[in-house]
Amino acid sequence: MARARVLDQPGYVLHRYDWSEHSAIVEVFTRDHGRVALVAKGVKRPASQLRAVLLPLQPLLLAYSGDAEVRTLTSAHWSGGHVMPRGEPLLAGFYLNELVLRLLARDDPYPGLYAVYEQAVAALPRVNAPGAVLRAFELKLLQAMGVLPLLSQQGATLAEVQPLLRYRLQPELGLVEASDQTPGLAGREWLALRDAMQADWQTLCVTCAALDATLRQVVRPLLQHHSGLAHFSTRQMWTQAQQMSPASRRVDATEEVSS
Repeated sequence: MARARVLDQPGYVLHRYDWSEHSAIVEVFTRDHGRVALVAKGVKRPASQLRAVLLPLQPLLLAYSGDAEVRTLTSAHWSGGHVMPRGEPLLAGFYLNELVLRLLARDDPYPGLYAVYEQAVAALPRVNAPGAVLRAFELKLLQAMGVLPLLSQQGATLAEVQPLLRYRLQPELGLVEASDQTPGLAGREWLALRDAMQADWQTLCVTCAALDATLRQVVRPLLQHHSGLAHFSTRQMWTQAQQMSPASRRVDATEEVSS
């Protein structure tokens, strides 16, 4: 039986970890095949051409073969067009990668979400504060997974949200009224997010920017619930980086975040 071959597949490196003395396992997010694990043979050798190509947040054209859970990478080429982000936007990019790794199953295609990921990655080098980009991607990710509830009705009663009342997202239930002690958004803000998600990427980012601080607190429990994680490692790294001096917060473009 011939081994399955995939040629010229657009994709991005999500994470890389050691497999042997000279090789590594590379997790990639591809346009047509979703998240795929590939063994990059010889990538750790000094003369390997793949070393300078298999970088995160860079658009690639990938070729691989095999029908096992881990395929064999046969070639990778940079397809150009993206500048590597620096500082906080770079950490934000690593956070996007961790979300895809933790929340998407392997070999499930998400072409629509892949397009959103491309837009998010392209936007990061152009922003100083990446919060709006992250919030927009989080919402689109949850929507693509089918776990984002309707933002126009209450989960328990299915009644329409009231513009002036505050609501929070409760996993497996949806929007419920928020108490004074819990973060929440007004009904009109949830409706604005619903409309923005039906519009274009830029509109969604602008809407998320206005709600960033509270939206982060409201969406995080849903992400943690569906990932099974109490904390994302890149968020912890981000917190530590913010506590350091500006000189020590520089992040090299080739640094990898441990999963």
